[in-house]
This record gives sequence, structure tokens and C-alpha cells, in this order.
Amino acid sequence: MSSPASPSASSTSGGSMISATSPSNSRPANETDDVLLTPATSSISPADTKQTDTNTPSWKPNYDLHSPPDVIRPYEPDEALEDIPGVSYALEVFLSSHMLESEDYCNKMDEIKERLYFATGFGLIQCVKGLMSYEDEDLLAGIHHTKHGNHIASQHRKKQAFFGSRLAGYVVSHLSSGVSHIRGMTPVERHAELVYAESLFEKALLGIVYSGDWLAFIKEALNMRTMIGVYRQLGQFLDAVDAEATARGEGPMDKTIDPHFRTGVYLGVGLSHIILSLMPGKLMTLVELFGYHGDRKLGLELLMKAGGWSHEKDEPSISAKEEGVRRSICDMALLIFHLVLSSFTFDGVDITVADKVLKWNLKRYPNGVFFLFGAGRLALCQSQPAKAVYYYTQAMESQKQYRNLHHISFWEIAIANLALWDIPSSLKCWTDLRAEATWSKAIYTYGMAVCLLEVGDDAQKKEAAKLLEKVPALRQKIAGKSIPLEKFVARKSRKFSQQGNRLALPALELAYIFLGIAHAPREIITSKMLLEVEKVLTKLESFKSKPKKYEGGHGYWDDYCLAQFLKGVCLRYVAYPDPDAILDPQEAVAIPKEQAVKQSQEAFRLVLENGPKIELDHHIVYHTHYELGRLLACEGDHEKARNEFELVISGKHLEVGPSGKKGKYSMENALHMRCHAALDALHQKRL
Repeated sequence: MSSPASPSASSTSGGSMISATSPSNSRPANETDDVLLTPATSSISPADTKQTDTNTPSWKPNYDLHSPPDVIRPYEPDEALEDIPGVSYALEVFLSSHMLESEDYCNKMDEIKERLYFATGFGLIQCVKGLMSYEDEDLLAGIHHTKHGNHIASQHRKKQAFFGSRLAGYVVSHLSSGVSHIRGMTPVERHAELVYAESLFEKALLGIVYSGDWLAFIKEALNMRTMIGVYRQLGQFLDAVDAEATARGEGPMDKTIDPHFRTGVYLGVGLSHIILSLMPGKLMTLVELFGYHGDRKLGLELLMKAGGWSHEKDEPSISAKEEGVRRSICDMALLIFHLVLSSFTFDGVDITVADKVLKWNLKRYPNGVFFLFGAGRLALCQSQPAKAVYYYTQAMESQKQYRNLHHISFWEIAIANLALWDIPSSLKCWTDLRAEATWSKAIYTYGMAVCLLEVGDDAQKKEAAKLLEKVPALRQKIAGKSIPLEKFVARKSRKFSQQGNRLALPALELAYIFLGIAHAPREIITSKMLLEVEKVLTKLESFKSKPKKYEGGHGYWDDYCLAQFLKGVCLRYVAYPDPDAILDPQEAVAIPKEQAVKQSQEAFRLVLENGPKIELDHHIVYHTHYELGRLLACEGDHEKARNEFELVISGKHLEVGPSGKKGKYSMENALHMRCHAALDALHQKRL
């Protein structure tokens, strides 16, 4: 459930606030001052992209960062595609961690923002900045520029025959345009259609985040529907012309379609399929009423097709010199799916694909902050948190222009250090995030507080109590809805106060939520995490016959079930490490597999047996069913595993005791999503 932190995009300088032991081989950011001094007099035509030197590495970039292409002046809309080399160059500069130079170049090439690709490209940069910062100023700037980009795209689009057909398009999208309509477009108009859909998506995303109410959500959802409709029809057009080319014996693809348009269609159609495939069942049923369905496999295939990736080969078939302008964004989308979205879904996840995409792009962008983030995330997914810390530190050192990007590293290093059970280092990251970042002050404050509770002296524990008192008031809303993880930390903070300033195993519980236990080396689990659990269980066992005398008479069974649950989870990962974990062959596991399985099942049984006695933390029972199901699936007992997952999804009140049902529980929707994903992947051995 980890997600990148969002910082203040307004800061453009400042060094890392984390002391790192790992050196970086990246070039200091201040050595890039001579980039973009004088535009070159000639531009690269989209047609001149074929690789001629077979000895040139496939990742060799198209451009020399010191020789930016110029643009044709004055601007004529029918020459819009002549700007693609310039936008490709701007993207190359941006992905090489020279963000300010990329912005400056876009501004110089299109000062009045009238050019199709520069106006929308600049809007994309502002959209990224706004989403990273969560600051009203940056979000409003992003909304302004994406709206303007959308307007420019509209001016370049093919005009509809009459108003009625345009209005009908909002109701039945296939009436407003189809394959025949797109065939009648010029290449510029097709690109404008593509860019229009892209800017709609960016504007909708920013609008939902900024407004934070359901009215904005419904309004932007309609824009999303329009965007998906445009992408689907562009995809149908591409399928039709490719089929015709195949029938003519010209190959599998129509060579008259330029790679920049093709990769844009692959990106849009691929992402829309993946997004729809991730929707919860009830919402998906509603979406399907409008004729949309998410095919995750197809979506991933299209994203891979943009770069010429295959499961069989390590190198792509499309080189940097042959690629379309959106190829790198398709690669980044693949990395996000396999490395980030894999935290709550299983179907389609393939770490080996992420690995080969990363290796190739890191050759191309050795100091590229986004691909260094990917390398850190890959290391974490492979249960190598120390290696993850190294890459995230490199990501910070690769650029000092966008301070906000450092906050993503802080977030991920905080989680990696929880996986290493290095609480002081995790504390440092949460402290830095609370001081600087704005995405979720509630989560940052809670992370800092529980680390202080874990390692602090009396004075630090008093500071933790003050921090936890503030957490409930720091919550935010998106589209009128509370953020589930913020609701959880707010509840835990109130519980801390109600129990006389006490929480059981809060840092380890946070590690579980952020998959820190899942990605921890087994040696760390057995030598550190389980020791923490056993300390608490030893104390709890001494009160088992007299729970009313435990800590003032409150919370005994909550603490007991939480401790047993965390014990079961730790032992489950000792017996069955994450399927993507790279294990040390020399590692000596202190607990044999059979013993770990037996003890894990016993711990889960004790939670379910005593669950009805829980006073507040009812979510423990439901998460226990989920984790027990995963353990049973690893053991090969798929039917019993299925029963556990279906129990959670059923909506039954599994924690019911003498006092009856308890209502909704923490992170219910997220757990349902994970259970659905587990059911889909039950026979894929990814649990």
C-alpha cells in the first residue's frame, strides 16, 4: 500500500537531508548550466529516425543535450508535427534530470503557448509538478496550463459536421466519430485528437485533486469517459489500418502511420485498459453499462509494444532512434504497474519485465531520477531494502532542481528502513517529510510518532504523544472522500490517547501496512521483528487469566490479537518469502519452513478465536483471514484459500461477538481489492 509522497514543487533547490553511506556517480546538477544555450538551426524530421549503425547501442539517445533543435517560425497549425523533434528533445532533457532546462526550453520555443505539442507538453510538466506538491498554487497552475493545452488541441482538431453529432458524442461516443471519421483526418488532426485526450486526462486528474468534492469528481469523470472514448476510437483506427496493411502483404503495421502517433495510441489505450481493470467490482459493473471493459493483458501488451519489448528477449526491438515520442512514458507506465501497483494487485505483474525495462533505461538515463526511483522500487520488491536505500539516495543526488522529488525518496527510504528494522533512520525520513512535504501530513506525523515510541526515551515519548494528538486534525479529502490510510492513523492516534498514551507494536504494524514485512530479509524478520512481537506476547500471556488488570482494564484482546497477527505474518514470510524476493543462498534461516508454517497458522487461529473480544481494532480479524488465505495458497490448498478470501469479500461481520456487529473497519475497501486480486491470481503462484 505504499505510495509516493508528494512534496512542494515550488522548491527548486536544496540538498538531501538524509546522511547516506552510498556514494553517487551522478554529475552535479550545476554542471548543466551550458545546456540549451543556443538552439540549433536545423531540426530532426520524424521520418529521419531509422537506426543505420548496427553497432550503435539501442539505448543511444536521439539528441545531444547541448544541441537543442529549433522550431519553424512563424507557427502554422498545419506544420504542428515539425515540433515533435523539439518536444522529444525536451522530454530527453527532462528524463535526464534537467527539469528546469526542459521547462526553459519549452518556454523559449513557444512563448505564447500556441504550438500543439509545446503547449500541451508544458502543461504536462505543470501537471506533474502540481500532483507532486499538492500545493494549491501548483495545482492551479497545472489546471490553467492543461486547460490551455486542451484548448490548443481543440483548435487543431478536425471540426465536427454539426453540433448535434458533437452533443451525441457525450451520450453515445461512437456516434460522434469512428474509424471513417479518423480516416478523413490529416496527420495533424489525428495528433490533435490524441493530444486532446491526453490533456483531458491531465485536467481531470488535477481537477479531482484540487476540488476535493463529489461534484468535481462527477464532472471530471465525464471528461474521463470522453477521453477513453477518443482513445478507443483511435485504437480501432490503428487496428483497421494495420489489418489492411497485413492483408496487402506489407507487414503487421501500416508504415504510413508515424511512430509518434502510434506510441501515443498505445499509451492511451493501454493505460485506459489497465485503469479500468483495477476498478472494484461494483464500480466496474457501472462502467460496463457505458460499454467499457478493462483488459489488463491487452493494456500491458500495448505498453510493451510501444518500446518493442518481449518476454523472450532482454533488449527491445525498437531503438531510441526509431522510437515514438511517448515511448519513454510507456516504459514508465510499465514500471509503475509492475513495481508500484503490484502492492495491491497480482494478475499481470512481472518483475522480470520491469527489470529489463529498467536496465535499458538506466543505460540511457544513468542520472535519470525517475528510473533511479524505479531501481529502488525494484530492489524493494526483490526484498533487498538496503539496495533500495542506495538507489533512492542516488535519485536524490542526481538532481537538486526539484526538491519535491527528494520527498519521494524520503518516503521510500522510510519504508525500506522499516523493512530493515532500522527505526532511527526511518524516523529521520518521517521527520524530514513532516517538515517539508504536503501530500499527507497526517501519515508523516504518525510515522514520526510511532518511531519515537519505538526507540525514544521519556522526553521523546512525550513528543510522540503531542504529535499523535495532532494527527486527526491533519486529515485531507480527495473527491470528498477521506484517504483510508489517514483515517486509520487518525483512529490509532485517538486510541493512543484513550488508552493512556499507549499503543502495542505500532511501528511493526506500520511496517506491515507498507509491505515492510513482506520485503524484509528473513534474517531481519527472525532476529529483530519476531523478537519485538515475543516481548509483547510474553507480557500479554502473564495477564491472560486476568485481562481486566492489563493496562487499566482496556485493550488486552486488541493487543493480543494484533501481536498474534503480526507473529503469523512474520512467520508466513519466513516460510514463504515474497515470490519476487532474491534470496541469499548462504542465508541461515533460524526457523525451519515446516515449523514456521505451523506456528503461523496457530497464530492466525488464535486471532480468529479471540477476534470477537476485540474492542476497537476489528480490521485485524479481516486481515487475518486474508493472510491465512495467502498462506494456504502457498501451501497448495487453493480451496481453503479461496474460502478465506471470499469470506472477507462476502461482507459478513466476521468479528461478531456478544455485542453484535461492529460496522465498517479500517482499510476495508483496500482489503477487498487485495482479496479480489488474490482470487484472480490464486493459481499463478504469486501469493
